[in-house]
Amino acid sequence: MGRAFVYVILGGGVAAGYAALEFSNRGVSHGELCIISEESVAPYERPALSKGYLLPEAPARLPAFHTCVGANEERLTPKWYKEHGIELVLGTRVISADVRRKTLLTAAGETISYKILIVATGARALKLEEFGVNGSDAENVCYLRDLTDANRLVDVMHSCSGGNAVVIGGGYIGMECAASLVINKINVTMVFPEAQCMPRLFTPKIASFYEDYYKSKGVEFVKGTALSSFDMDADGKVVAVNLRDGKRLLVDMVVVGIGIRPNTSLFEGQLTLEKGGIKVNEKMQSSNSSVYAVGDVAAFPVKLFGETRRLEHVDSARKCARHAVAAIMEPEKSGEFDYVPFFYSRIFALSWQFYGDNVGEVVHFGDFSGNTFGAYWVNKGHLVGSFLEGGTKEEYAAIAMVTGLKPAIEDLAELESRGLSYAMAVSRKPPPPSQITNVGDSGPSLVLEKPVYPWHATAGVILAGSIAAFAYWYGRRRRRW
Repeated sequence: MGRAFVYVILGGGVAAGYAALEFSNRGVSHGELCIISEESVAPYERPALSKGYLLPEAPARLPAFHTCVGANEERLTPKWYKEHGIELVLGTRVISADVRRKTLLTAAGETISYKILIVATGARALKLEEFGVNGSDAENVCYLRDLTDANRLVDVMHSCSGGNAVVIGGGYIGMECAASLVINKINVTMVFPEAQCMPRLFTPKIASFYEDYYKSKGVEFVKGTALSSFDMDADGKVVAVNLRDGKRLLVDMVVVGIGIRPNTSLFEGQLTLEKGGIKVNEKMQSSNSSVYAVGDVAAFPVKLFGETRRLEHVDSARKCARHAVAAIMEPEKSGEFDYVPFFYSRIFALSWQFYGDNVGEVVHFGDFSGNTFGAYWVNKGHLVGSFLEGGTKEEYAAIAMVTGLKPAIEDLAELESRGLSYAMAVSRKPPPPSQITNVGDSGPSLVLEKPVYPWHATAGVILAGSIAAFAYWYGRRRRRW
């Protein structure tokens, strides 16, 4: 028993939905494409799970988040896939892949063959057991990676209103879930081993702002320690969290957000792996020419940095999925994936965006006692990263553009003094062409003391600006707190 398709997308998250949309836009024929997913629903926007789905006033949760939304606002419902001749193979687990024979074997024993495979398997949540702690199967211990997790978390929250929750982890999931728990009238304590929240991205000064804001909402922080064990009642529910520093916290529920691991097991020994993911080239093509990888599972070359990166964020998933399909459908017209890394989050009434890389010297700017502030990162004399909290649509677009340009910075004190106005000026004023100095891959040279303002940018910079606009609109539209 088996089926054959020209194109197969393996995975059911954001990248899969955007790849399907791009295939449709480029005229894929009916019956040529299928999506295989372990989940029982069509691809959907996973960021909505932590940014809106958990909120008490969230509207009817099904099917609102069971869709993947394209730039043209087209909702990719199961009906949409059917109308466009795209087959959804849902609730189906693939247990083995043979890239040489171009086949996938499902748990039900069906063989599905392909000519081109797009791997969009994403990542799985790391479990406590991988760190020597048992208890993930307790009914009041929750993770958040997919819709099933989200529905379970909502049910547990509803049963714990007014109670106590411990959030294990201080990253994206920890911070966003903690905010949702507070809004659901649950007392929250966050526990993580680092000295600050969001340690992979935030500077200590930025982290301090968000921690103080959370404290004003009633959140407590226990930093510099980790979970040691759980105390259970006779029904198998967690009633207390024991920490390595000896503290014991009484709880009604626990949320665990301790990281993810890319789902590469099907392709180990068959494809080249790097940085935990599947290594791909500038067209998102793996070491096997018939296999492409996109989203969290893909390790791709980032031109801005001149090295391979694996980026765990929805924007990268959306853009690289579309780029991969363009490379498949029109290889002679598709160039390299010139992408400016972009991350964002929304918590309570706050909203921030980050572009580029957080390496080198940090220059903070703005009012950290207010709602609009940010930072630049300057490495080897060039601005390589920008962070902004509380910006406008135009301001987010400006920091996206300036980061993509990688301007030369000669005076950090002057950059600090100008702050956000520097990015705004660069984005607004066209320069005389003679003032632009080409320094190759490091980008145009912009000397701060005598600023010049480039009027043109690479495709990646234009793309980054559009990303900022979309994210700003999406955030305002989805914000409910």
